[in-house]
Amino acid sequence: MNVFRVAAEAWEGGEHAALATVIETGGSTPRKSGARMVVFADGRTAGTVGGGALELRVTEVGRRVATTGVAERVVVHLVRDLGMCCGGRTEVYVEAVGRRDPMVVYGAGHVAQALAPMLVALDFAVTVVDARDEFATEARFPGCRVVVADPVAHAAALGDDPERYLLLVTHDHALDQELGERLLPRPCAWIGMIGSRGKVARFFVRWEGAGMDPALFSRLCAPVGLDLGAETPAEIAVSIAAELVRVRRDARRPPLPLSEAPLKARGGDGVAVPPRWR
Repeated sequence: MNVFRVAAEAWEGGEHAALATVIETGGSTPRKSGARMVVFADGRTAGTVGGGALELRVTEVGRRVATTGVAERVVVHLVRDLGMCCGGRTEVYVEAVGRRDPMVVYGAGHVAQALAPMLVALDFAVTVVDARDEFATEARFPGCRVVVADPVAHAAALGDDPERYLLLVTHDHALDQELGERLLPRPCAWIGMIGSRGKVARFFVRWEGAGMDPALFSRLCAPVGLDLGAETPAEIAVSIAAELVRVRRDARRPPLPLSEAPLKARGGDGVAVPPRWR
């Protein structure tokens, strides 16, 4: 059993998993340092750190780590703590397998094509959906799952996932409107839509007229992207990627160039500012 392959497949598939590694032993123990096991959030395992009560304890911790993402150590004396016949001591380090956040991009146009490699580099598991088979190709979206299908039908069949990111960048305003109407009420980590402020305002009026709860409108990040003065597809893609970094890092302050942020000084009044602020 190659636990590294299993861990890599979990990462590729966006599954919650943890890697448990025996890092220290003393006395009589079932496995020595370097033994490893993958634990999934649902309790499935691959590999072994020794079986019995020890493995049960590590599996419990592994499920928690796979869910929270916070590493833990398991330090036990096999007789005193677990009632096992072995007389040794074992320490196991349990760390989360970095999960790729699932991202569904509706639309396979120029902005999506420019953005996709950035999303892959940012460790998103990207699915691109478009009904136009000349646009939705693996050649244009390497490293992504490409689905040639009606976006509305795909959205209707999409299972709920509160950790999924959604982006609407289709070629058709009416399609964006229908997708937004279907997806805004659904649980997700983030939902963004490309377009002007006028387009977004008109959609809000139409959605409210169709009976959608206006309280949902605050969930939509639109116009999507940080204000970088972007115009070209590549520039717009950079602005969207920058917003996603800000969201995932939970950065609360306004995005400013680091060179314009006040700097702490080593002495004096405790504050130093770049020359342009003076």
